[in-house]
Amino acid sequence: MDDTPPLSVEHICDGEGDGCRSDARCCHNLRKALLTEERMRRKLQFFFMNPIEKWHAKKRFPFKFAVQCVKIFLVTLQLCLFAFSSYDHVNYNWDNKISFCHLFLKGWDATQEVNAYPPASGPLAIYKQEDFYTTINYAFKGYTNLKDAVGAYSYANEDNSPADMQLCIEEYKEGKIYGFNESYVFNSEVVRRCENISQSEVGPELDSQLLFSNNSFNISFDALVKAELMFSIKTVNFKAASRISAPNCYRFDITITFNNEDHDGQMLLSLDADSSRLKCKGDTEFITDDEISTTLRSILNYTVIGVCLVSLVLCCRTVWRAQQLKRVTIMFFEQQFNKTLSSADRNKFLNLWYCMIIVNDVLIILGSCFKEEIERQGFTTDHWSVCSLFLGIGNMLVWFGILRYLGFFKTYNIVILTLEKAAPQVLRFLLCAILIYAGFTFCGWLILGPYHLKFRTLSTTSECLFSLINGDDMFATFSIMSNKSSLLWWFARAYLYSFISLYIYVILNLFISVITDTYETIKLYYSEGFPKTDLENFIGSITCDEMCSGIFRTGSSESLGGLIKDLCCCYPKLQKNYSSLSRSNSMQNSNVLSSNNSI
Repeated sequence: MDDTPPLSVEHICDGEGDGCRSDARCCHNLRKALLTEERMRRKLQFFFMNPIEKWHAKKRFPFKFAVQCVKIFLVTLQLCLFAFSSYDHVNYNWDNKISFCHLFLKGWDATQEVNAYPPASGPLAIYKQEDFYTTINYAFKGYTNLKDAVGAYSYANEDNSPADMQLCIEEYKEGKIYGFNESYVFNSEVVRRCENISQSEVGPELDSQLLFSNNSFNISFDALVKAELMFSIKTVNFKAASRISAPNCYRFDITITFNNEDHDGQMLLSLDADSSRLKCKGDTEFITDDEISTTLRSILNYTVIGVCLVSLVLCCRTVWRAQQLKRVTIMFFEQQFNKTLSSADRNKFLNLWYCMIIVNDVLIILGSCFKEEIERQGFTTDHWSVCSLFLGIGNMLVWFGILRYLGFFKTYNIVILTLEKAAPQVLRFLLCAILIYAGFTFCGWLILGPYHLKFRTLSTTSECLFSLINGDDMFATFSIMSNKSSLLWWFARAYLYSFISLYIYVILNLFISVITDTYETIKLYYSEGFPKTDLENFIGSITCDEMCSGIFRTGSSESLGGLIKDLCCCYPKLQKNYSSLSRSNSMQNSNVLSSNNSI
């Protein structure tokens, strides 16, 4: 190590720095540049401090940290309240859909309400033309006898009279099949026709086959693609009623679908119910209480929006100032050391934590706006899922942001540093693993799809293979393979054994080893020191006494504009002096002219 002390301003002006004594202006500029260098170092030191260190350095309250603490509490409270409402809403819609299936869908069985694997029963379908008309008659009968239902259902008309049901069919323009001599007449153009079914015309009992034949609404099952039977009913949800909230009113638009797109001899039958919230005209006792509830929810929503806006502005300002400081630092290194700042050092000025906070602020603001409109019944359609998506992802990112503050502690920072350093290697590794995975997925879907329940679609094939990687339901995957083709049965065994062996015993262990090696490297850095870049060498270290000494509380040291002005006033001769002087110092003291960082 070179023990020669660095040259000071006095040495330079005494003749040891290219004869600056004869040039008073050069001496003045050199002192100014040295001051600029110190200000640059202090500016960078302060920029890379954590909020607690900045508090000690400037005695300024950490507003961004406080805003994040308040935001995480309010956002979580808002999410919890909305989660209960969303669950009640979705569960209420699902329960009503099950009720409608029992009331209007002929052949519906309770075993079809439970999602089981393997399925306890096959899909609901009809196989005879007579069953098609019988299903329409059954739905009409349930609709006209709505008063017999346990639920408090009413008709959509204001006078509670049954509105007309509507049957719409989609069929090929021409479609006739003559199987006995292998001939057909076919026009692929699909046309749509609709017919109203009015109770005033048909009475309490409906014979749909007779009705359609009289109305010349004949249905050709050879050409039929899809049929939809549509009607609407209204109801009021008392479950949501409490001391400070009124019941909700809904209109359900029910659609019974007859799907004959495959023309395979079975017509799949399904029921769907879309809900829309209506403006209730309830008892006056609930009106006042409902206003209290609405006001409280609105206050919370607007408070969350306000806090997120403040957080968004503060973080955007910080990111913008960081980019300004990066440009100043690049200019400083080019002028003073004739060096270009490395890409790793430039990336240090882009704090991804702030970018994540900006994203979650935007999501939460949008979600809060949707939530306010939903609670004020400003939407006529169902936006609960969209609102849940915004609030859920936003809240998740808010909680992820806590990792930033845990990273200030050595014990927790090792996890974050491991993930950060391993990320490039993990992404490269995953790219190769995904290509192999895609090959297995497409192969399994094509070959095993017609014979295996788990490979019926590309999505279920991918889900099946991912489950196998995690050791889920392996025996069932082997056992439910169809024995229709012995060749494919043996192929399925070879396919599954090779995939499981490759991913569980090879790829998964290699993936773990990548993370483990990075973890060991980070542990070694903690014991022997992290490798430093030019920027980190220039910044150096700062003690607690220096941090609290007040050197960071001077206004001049915080002016980016002053730094730019000083750097732009440097002359080529002065830059030459800096270049020669910077080479005389070691990299450990950041190659700078500072008596405080001498070796």
